[in-house]
Amino acid sequence: MESLQKTIDKLSPLERKIAPFLNLPVKEIKEKSGLDNTSLLRALKFLESKGLIKTNTEKKRIIALGTNGIYYKKNHLPERSLLILIENRKVIPLEEAKKISKLSENEFKVSLGILKSKAMIELKNGKIFLTASKEEITKKTLEEQLIESLPLEESKLQPEQQFALQNLKKRKDIVEIEEKTTTAINLTDSGKQIAGKRIESHLIEEVTPEVIKNWKRGNKFRRYDLNSNAPVLYGGKKHFVNKAIEKGKRIWLDMGFKEMSSTITQTSFWNFDALFTAQDHPVRELQDTFFLKDLKGNLPEKKLVDEVKKTHEQGVDKSKGWQYSWDEEESKRVVLRTHTTCLSAKTLASLDVKKDLPAKFFSIGKCFRNETVDWSHGFEFYQTEGIVVDKNLSLRNLLGYLKEFYKKMGFEKVRFAPGYFPYTEPSVEINVFHPEKKVWIELGGAGIFRPEITIPLLGTKVPVLAWGQGFDRIITDHYQIKDLREMYSNDLSDLRKKQVWMK
Repeated sequence: MESLQKTIDKLSPLERKIAPFLNLPVKEIKEKSGLDNTSLLRALKFLESKGLIKTNTEKKRIIALGTNGIYYKKNHLPERSLLILIENRKVIPLEEAKKISKLSENEFKVSLGILKSKAMIELKNGKIFLTASKEEITKKTLEEQLIESLPLEESKLQPEQQFALQNLKKRKDIVEIEEKTTTAINLTDSGKQIAGKRIESHLIEEVTPEVIKNWKRGNKFRRYDLNSNAPVLYGGKKHFVNKAIEKGKRIWLDMGFKEMSSTITQTSFWNFDALFTAQDHPVRELQDTFFLKDLKGNLPEKKLVDEVKKTHEQGVDKSKGWQYSWDEEESKRVVLRTHTTCLSAKTLASLDVKKDLPAKFFSIGKCFRNETVDWSHGFEFYQTEGIVVDKNLSLRNLLGYLKEFYKKMGFEKVRFAPGYFPYTEPSVEINVFHPEKKVWIELGGAGIFRPEITIPLLGTKVPVLAWGQGFDRIITDHYQIKDLREMYSNDLSDLRKKQVWMK
């Protein structure tokens, strides 16, 4: 066992401050040492880790009087004031009692209800009748008795006091519950040898230029306990969601893509019409989309609008379109974007086919849908979007881009399956293999944009590889988040523990 002197030599300045007072109650230790609560508790924990003391912390719930409770203790509860008024009259009209009682309207109503529940009064024909005996009137109620006896520890309340407490808690500011933590100290055998003794405090804590410059023979360093638990230090870092987004963006940029960006509010033209979504399609209804009330947006140049309108009404490139009358006003409605594919549409419309091809673009942005929030759904989510535009592209190129992206995100095994998506034909679903769960996880869809999208936007039929992947699924899988809501809870203790994405 380590000698007592070696243990003393390890004591920190805080521990040395309270060592002479360890045989006193905690309250007196604080007063005599001059330490604040945090420093005192830290010093006690240090001493406990050295085996000098044992601490016993106990939490108590104390029932005390609130603001109204203090007033009522001095001036009667409202129901007692009303009872005194009725006692003198036996019978009193309800309106007259309300007027002369000097109680607030709420206090008067509450008092009537309480006295009725205790069978002390009756209400008939707009009058209050006293039904309680003189003995019942003079006897203090359980609530009055409890108010007079507070403060009390909740765990020590008698059953009738618990009943009265529940009644008083229904009323505003009569009682309040305070949580108090008390710490008791028990000295070990080693602690008893130190308690009450003043310990030298001139030991050197650290080597500084000043210490070296004024070094004296006989200087002594404090001994450090290498086995003691060091405090956990959390370095500053970005929010894990932002860090994951940065990583995704870096991958696309390294693959030669340019970033697309725009506002989270978009007109229905870009969010739906330019992507060949019919104006009577259910996805455009309120149950799926957040529309901005009483707001209309501006449409792009008339030539583009006319091309989109023609595609909807008549079709293009052997397509028959939707065969309905396209409404320009409907396309002006402003929404919170339901996907980032609207960015792809706007980007395509800005390209010059003769000068700008080949072209590659990506985005990672937030989208919004009118979903009920639960562990697997949210009304906001991140999506990673991408398009590649060139005359010499095929589905094989698309699979190559996606496989490379997910490999860089940490998924070694990627597979594709035929799928259906309204904007693309052909279309594929992307699945990645989870090495720990041994299952394939679906992450999103991709394909080649339909002519009904590319011809109006580009002015000609050019292959456009396109994808829209749910990025939240990648984040929750990496950080083993079971509930999607954790991504936005911003619990500081949880955020500190999140590891930096190192894949």
